[in-house]
Amino acid sequence: MIKQLGVSAATPCSHPVMRKIILDAYPEAWLVDDERITDEDRLIEYLSGCDAAIVGFEPLTDRVLTALPELKIVAKFGAGCETIDFDALKSHGVRFGYTFGVNKLSVAELALSFMINALRWITPMNQSMRAGDRPRYRNGELLTGRTVGIHGCGNIGKEVVRMLKPFNCTILSCDVKEYPVFYAEHGVTSVSFDELLQRSEVLTLHLPKTQSTRGLYTREVLERMRPEAVLVNTCRGEIVDEDALADRLENESLRAACFDVFAVEPAENDRLLNLPNFLATPHIGASTEETRVAMAQAALRGLTENELVEPAKYYDN
Repeated sequence: MIKQLGVSAATPCSHPVMRKIILDAYPEAWLVDDERITDEDRLIEYLSGCDAAIVGFEPLTDRVLTALPELKIVAKFGAGCETIDFDALKSHGVRFGYTFGVNKLSVAELALSFMINALRWITPMNQSMRAGDRPRYRNGELLTGRTVGIHGCGNIGKEVVRMLKPFNCTILSCDVKEYPVFYAEHGVTSVSFDELLQRSEVLTLHLPKTQSTRGLYTREVLERMRPEAVLVNTCRGEIVDEDALADRLENESLRAACFDVFAVEPAENDRLLNLPNFLATPHIGASTEETRVAMAQAALRGLTENELVEPAKYYDN
């Protein structure tokens, strides 16, 4: 029985529907208002006296858990667990509830829309028309029949594969895990990282942010991509070197890039943001009404459906 629930994740507290869902289930819950908690001291202060919490990207560290001995259950709102110390959760005996892939449909739809936008030059044509240039036309390319590379074929990557089925694409996948049954069912070819870079006409990233993926797409890696390729990133910032990407886009040695995530958010790399062959959105991958409701419901389930974690399970996803 939960005695006091603290919701430190800002997004569900600021959204009226999600807020109602939480308060209907836990009328006495503490909901953070107009604040994003980013430091340990504030999180300790806010969750003091709580035996359960719903967190987003607050720093759930060993120091925080040591200072909150009453905290016994943590549920995760949203996707991505890079601010959670799972070894600390285990050592403190704190149970953790999380539903993988709640936002997969929303993010996959955004990735698909990015692909078509970039291949058809929609963003630069729109910018040109709004500037009064009145361009007549510019030939793009079909998504149908393209070779699409998926780096990270977890929940979202698999959803992208399903959405691409009507487009008759050649689909490549690179992942630290193998999914032979899924690959066979959907005609996906497992390839190495080198082959992924060399063959992909559209390359879409669906990786977690970990020690091994942070900074993975360096200048040297980007230079190995096909010059006519489109790079799509709807997973996490800091995985791609933004300055190196700007260089490639600026000299047109890469066709286009579409990003929903950035190393610093809100995004502030104006050089990259203002390039005509770069399409940016402000981390809206999960921002649909349907997904937000599902995420709030999943967070509540995490309070009752949880486990004493094995860290590797979460570090690998």
